[in-house]
Amino acid sequence: MKNIQEQQAHESHSHDHTHGKMPIISYFIGLVLAIIGLFLSDENLLIQNILFSFATITAGYHVILLEGIGETVENTKLKGKFTPNSHILMGLAAIGASLIGSFWEGTLLILIFSGAHFLEDYAEGRSKREITKLLEMNPTTAKLILPDGNTKIVDVSELKVGDQLQVLNGDQVPIDGIILSGTTSIDESSINGESIAKEKSKGDEVFGSTINGTGTFTMEVTKENKDTVFSKILQLVSQNQDNQTKAASIIQKFEPKYVNIVLIAIPLVMLLAPFLFDWTWSQSVYRGLVLLVAASPCALAAATVSVTLSTTSNLAKKGVLSKGSTYLSQLADIDAIAFDKTGTLTNGEPKVTNYYFTHSVNEENIIDIIVALEKESNHPLANAILEKFEVKNKIGIEVTNQIGKGLTGDYNGKNYRIGKPTSFESVSEEYTQFNHDWASEGKTVVYVAENEEVIGLIALMDIPNEHAKETINYFKKLGIHTTLITGDSEMTGKAVGEQLGIDEVIANVMPEDKSRIIEEQKEKFGVTAMVGDGVNDAPALVNADVGIAMGGGTDVAVEVSDLVLMQNNLSKLVQSHKISSNMGRVIRQNIIFSMAVVAFLVVVSLLGLTDITISVIVHEGSTLVVILNGLRLLRSK
Repeated sequence: MKNIQEQQAHESHSHDHTHGKMPIISYFIGLVLAIIGLFLSDENLLIQNILFSFATITAGYHVILLEGIGETVENTKLKGKFTPNSHILMGLAAIGASLIGSFWEGTLLILIFSGAHFLEDYAEGRSKREITKLLEMNPTTAKLILPDGNTKIVDVSELKVGDQLQVLNGDQVPIDGIILSGTTSIDESSINGESIAKEKSKGDEVFGSTINGTGTFTMEVTKENKDTVFSKILQLVSQNQDNQTKAASIIQKFEPKYVNIVLIAIPLVMLLAPFLFDWTWSQSVYRGLVLLVAASPCALAAATVSVTLSTTSNLAKKGVLSKGSTYLSQLADIDAIAFDKTGTLTNGEPKVTNYYFTHSVNEENIIDIIVALEKESNHPLANAILEKFEVKNKIGIEVTNQIGKGLTGDYNGKNYRIGKPTSFESVSEEYTQFNHDWASEGKTVVYVAENEEVIGLIALMDIPNEHAKETINYFKKLGIHTTLITGDSEMTGKAVGEQLGIDEVIANVMPEDKSRIIEEQKEKFGVTAMVGDGVNDAPALVNADVGIAMGGGTDVAVEVSDLVLMQNNLSKLVQSHKISSNMGRVIRQNIIFSMAVVAFLVVVSLLGLTDITISVIVHEGSTLVVILNGLRLLRSK
């Protein structure tokens, strides 16, 4: 936990505008000095100007000296070339105003600029605080069960895999593990965004940071603290804060170049204006200072910060984590999206969908025999059959698993066998037709035989995720190409593809081929996303422009992905795309608005239609507007 916080502090250093109390106090001292100066008469002009000068220094030292000049010096040393911060323009304007005798205007500039800057920081801080709340949710203590049965309060960092813990009603689950005894309901909204509590009992997984309901249970620790789901959430959020959108990266690179241009252009304007516009030298200097304020790109520099932080925070609360806002930006721009089948578009667990037995047999007796055979198997199909059928009479059968033929056993002098259709030599047309029809729907069919005569059949299928179809429809409506990439047979793949309305199905794919297919998709369609959950999906997730992992998938898939859906809920993918698209739209709005305001202020400054005070008010007002516009995404759906 400490390491994560230290990492966050390091990553945010270059743009950390957390002022603390002292700069705020200093600002208000400057404000008081300025007000006192205003009440002095013209007879005390010297004292008045001294007060204004001190007011300028005390109110603006943090924003101008530390952030403007300080960061300029620091970045210049780091990059080996002059790299100015945009705040330095305001400092120069204030100094220039004082030098030409406009002490009050210089002071007013700093008061408005610094005051607005504190408000901007507060606005930006709202989205950062939403993220910081996650840190506060991380549990710190646990009730360790000692060998004698007593409990001891210990630090979570001291827990080891295999330790047994007690969790009382209302407690925070301290770490990931498995329930050993007891039943309860647990609020897992901290990790998956789902507000409805989940019923848990012996054998079920529980996750650190979640909230226990009314029950009490004991659990066994299965992961170290650094490997828990919640710790990974914190790590992902931490990474995200340091990652930038393409627009933010461009702006960050553009800002010092732009400031350099302004620093060269303003003196030229001051020197040439008396000859070009018939201004006096005094007018030229003053309007040059007004132009200096007008041309400052502070609003442009703030155009992306609150937007990306708000988006990250919003998605984290919904159970969607990204390793960087650049991936959210790419998600909004995708031209194609590919899906793994099992565990992604489907639930990953086969279910019995159809069954049929000949009329000449007693169905209840046959079901009893089927259950007796299948309960000796650990095959996923066996589990699905046992889940579907209830026995009337428990019977015991000595079961043999014959490779290639299935499960077989004797009961009441007859042999019974459950196996795949190809293992039976003589099958009636009726069952052959059933097999053909169900198999064409992507279902797996097994035959049930009595003395090698087929008397029934069962169809099973890994059924689609409840949100799969609406997710596919969403992307198709936007003109985004959808692809199913699966290792299953072509018949099964196409059946699922048709059921969900997917544009393209690529079946019989080996794990190593998935990455190549993604590369082909990128060349054919453009920006491509990949959604998967397994180890076999990892290469494709890495190669995709945006790799998206299902939270219930393997650790490998989660680790290599750019986005993680903490719930196996594809509707979260739709939400992510909508919010990411909103993020891009708001960033564009902010950039256009910021540039328009700068252009407007530059024109009116050159025409002599504004002064320093009005320019500062409009300039800082525009910065607050883009910040507040970004904060709208905290509540975006």
